[in-house]
Amino acid sequence: MISPVKIWRRQKEIRNLLGIKGVILTWTLIYVSGKDFKKYAPYPVVLVEFENGKKAVGQLVDYDKKNLKMGERVISILRKVRESNSEDVIPYGLKFKPINTV
Repeated sequence: MISPVKIWRRQKEIRNLLGIKGVILTWTLIYVSGKDFKKYAPYPVVLVEFENGKKAVGQLVDYDKKNLKMGERVISILRKVRESNSEDVIPYGLKFKPINTV
């Protein structure tokens, strides 16, 4: 279990990055993943440059194969990043969604 304090600290940073548009600089498909993500494999991970110049890495969600290209416009969203036990804190994180599907 991840410490609830660590989750809270990460979420304070994430809130400043939500809803910002950007472009995909590069991407890769993850075929062999950790135990928490095995049911999602293969899944894309993208490096995004936001309009304000900041960069972030995250999973691309709600996409078609045509969206997996450099220069694709995306928006940052908040999504659950892993399953938790019924007693754990639910960890949310930054993910990206193509703008044409928003």
